[in-house]
Amino acid sequence: MLLKDKKVIIVGDRDGIPGPAIAACCSTAGAEVVFSSTECFV
Repeated sequence: MLLKDKKVIIVGDRDGIPGPAIAACCSTAGAEVVFSSTECFV
């Protein structure tokens, strides 16, 4: 219920959890995914 009707920006990690996986969880929780990306932090 914390994410219902909220807009989220997601930055995933290539070696951790990728952006699309986090986006799927957030949208299932009711959030609107505005931007999703997977980056490499080296």
